[in-house]
Amino acid sequence: MELGRRLLLLMLSVCATVHSVPLDRNEVKQEPKEEQPEENMDTGLYYDRYLREVIEVLETDPHFREKLQTANTEDIKNGRLSKELDLVGHHVRTRLDELKRQEVSRLRMLLRAKLDSTNTQNLQMDHTSLLKQFEHLDPHNTNTFEAKDLELLISTATKDLENYDAERHEEFKRYEMLKEHERREYLRGLDQEKREQEEKRLQELKDKHRQHPKVNAPGSVDQLREVWEETDGLDPKEFNPKTFFKLHDTNEDGVLDEQELEALFTKELEKVYDPKNEEDDMLEMEEERLRMREHVLNNVDLNRDRVVSLDEFLKSTEKKEFSQPKEWETLDTKQVYTDEELLRFEAELRDKEEELKRRAAALQQEQDILKERGKALEAQRKEYQQAVLEMSRSRRSSSLRTERPPQAPTENCNFSQRHKSKRTKWRTTPTLGTAFRWSRLRTCPSTPEPPTHVTQRRRVVTTGTAFTERTLRRRHVFIVVVLFISVVDLKLKMCKCVNQCFPFGRSSFESRQVDFSSFSPVTF
Repeated sequence: MELGRRLLLLMLSVCATVHSVPLDRNEVKQEPKEEQPEENMDTGLYYDRYLREVIEVLETDPHFREKLQTANTEDIKNGRLSKELDLVGHHVRTRLDELKRQEVSRLRMLLRAKLDSTNTQNLQMDHTSLLKQFEHLDPHNTNTFEAKDLELLISTATKDLENYDAERHEEFKRYEMLKEHERREYLRGLDQEKREQEEKRLQELKDKHRQHPKVNAPGSVDQLREVWEETDGLDPKEFNPKTFFKLHDTNEDGVLDEQELEALFTKELEKVYDPKNEEDDMLEMEEERLRMREHVLNNVDLNRDRVVSLDEFLKSTEKKEFSQPKEWETLDTKQVYTDEELLRFEAELRDKEEELKRRAAALQQEQDILKERGKALEAQRKEYQQAVLEMSRSRRSSSLRTERPPQAPTENCNFSQRHKSKRTKWRTTPTLGTAFRWSRLRTCPSTPEPPTHVTQRRRVVTTGTAFTERTLRRRHVFIVVVLFISVVDLKLKMCKCVNQCFPFGRSSFESRQVDFSSFSPVTF
């Protein structure tokens, strides 16, 4: 893995945020411990995993490993090492092909997610043209890993990592401008008295932050002797640059990489920043560490490979800047942005805020429309449920109406109003048919409703007043005739019966004194 790490340092100019642990003065005299596996450094690239896996696979080939040991930095950066890919083993090429197919699949998923987030799901995608925006692989060949892929991977990683520090500086500048913008907005929302108190408090915190010990220039003799004395626990009068280099080359690869250099600046940063203090910003501390590392690399790294070799380190100690450096200016002594940049940043924030408000209003409008549609659907659903209930009730009532048997009239029956005069006349001349007439002319309001066919027939009768009276009159005449015939028939039968019982006339009837009370009505 040591060879792969050297390849990352020389070929890809690795920039990371992992810092080496400073040496303790008590650990110099202890016995060496067993080597522990190194932590993977994060390059900050979106294809970092693909880059590491390719290097790990290439390390397994003895021929490529031998060529890497004899190659210099220029050969690696210019892509000359990629020509050796044709001579690696078959299993290595197979594994590289598999890694490339996985990377292409991952990039396609990212593109699909990006298109989905921009509401372009219905557009037809041309993956070949979209993959051209990724420069670390060949988009025309998505199945096999060729020499061109290795060359593109090396050149793209080198270019991206060279711009990595500039992107970090720009990100920190935007962070500082946002912090200033929030401070102004906060003070603007206070009244006059509270604003003056808050401004006074913030100014006191700023003055307190500036009150710190002198910070030595990174890479100077004063700074290195301070590390030699406080971190390594050695006598400052016995300072030796070569011994210092060996002590801080923690992985013993013959160079001081970026992490090993940044570990040298810990003591200087502790003079200015303390995590427990309110006035100290830890993001500013990381930016200060980056500035110190860049200062050392600009003055010491002669071949610009972003690592410091022993020869480069010893040559830097012979320069005038090593013994007589300029005073180091921290971030609190100058502003990292201009007023024009702050105004442009605030205008950009306002534009973004207005855009977010428009989107929020559009989303709120869509939400209201969806709520109205939901209410309409709910009302329609209730109407459908009510209609279904009414239909079920009507069907149930109709079935009960057809199946219910007729009931007998109750005792609360009254005479019809229109036959009252006739009933009065019939009471004066009672006959045998009077009771029959009365029973026929009575109406019972408590009597249940007649069947449907009878109701329909009655509707025809009640269509007109004249028609109804004429019909009733005919019905009464018919009833009277029937009753008259029945009475005449009954009298004839009685006479016949009397003649049979008394054949000798009236005298015999009177002489016999027959008791008619003994006769039963059935006899007649």
